[in-house]
Amino acid sequence: MLRLRVMTALILLPIVLGAVLFLDRTLFALAAGVFFVAGGWEWSGIQGGTGLSRLAWSASLAALMLLVEYYRPDFVLTWLPLLWLPVLALVALYPRGAALWSPTPVMMVLGWWLLVPAWAAVVEVQDQGVLGLTGPLALMFVLVWVWAADIGAFFAGRAWGRHKLAPRVSPGKTLEGLAGGLALALVLVLAAGWWWPVVPGERGMLVAVAALTVLASALGDLFESMVKRYHGIKDSGTLLPGHGGMLDRIDSVTAALPVMVASVSWFGLPGGA
Repeated sequence: MLRLRVMTALILLPIVLGAVLFLDRTLFALAAGVFFVAGGWEWSGIQGGTGLSRLAWSASLAALMLLVEYYRPDFVLTWLPLLWLPVLALVALYPRGAALWSPTPVMMVLGWWLLVPAWAAVVEVQDQGVLGLTGPLALMFVLVWVWAADIGAFFAGRAWGRHKLAPRVSPGKTLEGLAGGLALALVLVLAAGWWWPVVPGERGMLVAVAALTVLASALGDLFESMVKRYHGIKDSGTLLPGHGGMLDRIDSVTAALPVMVASVSWFGLPGGA
C-alpha cells in the first residue's frame, strides 16, 4: 500500500506543480476542473447514483463551474464559505442531524456547494495571487499550509494524541493532532514573515488567516469523513491507487481555499502582487 501511495504521489506531483506554475488561467481552470469533476463523480456515487444519474449530476457540476468562471460572482468567494459554520455544527452533533443533509436532493446541492467554490478559489488564487504574492507562488504557499497541517497532525497525533477530536465521525483524529498541525503551519507562516510582502501591521491578520485556513482544512476532512461514515464506505473511490478517491485527496482543500480567500476579503488584506 505504501509503495502504491508513493508511486501515485510521484506521478501526480509534477502534474500538479506544472499546472500551477506554467498554465494560464483558462488552461489551469480546465486542468483543475478535471480533478474537481472527478471528485464530483465520486460524490454522486456516494449519493447512491448510478449510470446516467451520476453522469447527469457530474455534468451539472461542470456547467456550474463554467458559469461561475464566466460571471465570477463575488458572493461565491465572499459569503458561501460562511456555510462552513453550520457544517461545523453538523459534524459536532453527528449522528444527530443526519436527516437534514442525507437525503439525495440535499446531497446534490451540498456537492455543488462543496466543489464549485473550492475550484473557483483555486483558480482565482493561481491567477490573481493573494496576500501580496503572485498567483502560482500564492497558491503553492497556501497549499503548503494545508499539507503542513496534515503532516503535523499525523505526527503530533501519533506522539501525543489522547483526546478524540470527533470520535463519532473520525475516531483516529485527536485534539493534540489538530493542535500539532496548526502549530506547524503557523510556524511556517511566521518563518515566512522575514520575507513576506505584507506590511508589518497586517502580520497579525495574516496569522489569523492562516489559522482559519488550517482549521477549515480540518473541517473539510471531517465533513467528508462524516458523509462516508454515514454511507458506510471507507474511501470515496478507487481512482488513485493507494490513496483512495480524488475526493479523499481534495477534501481539505474544499474548505481551506474558499475560507482563505473569504477571510482575506473580510480582513481587508491585499490581493496578489
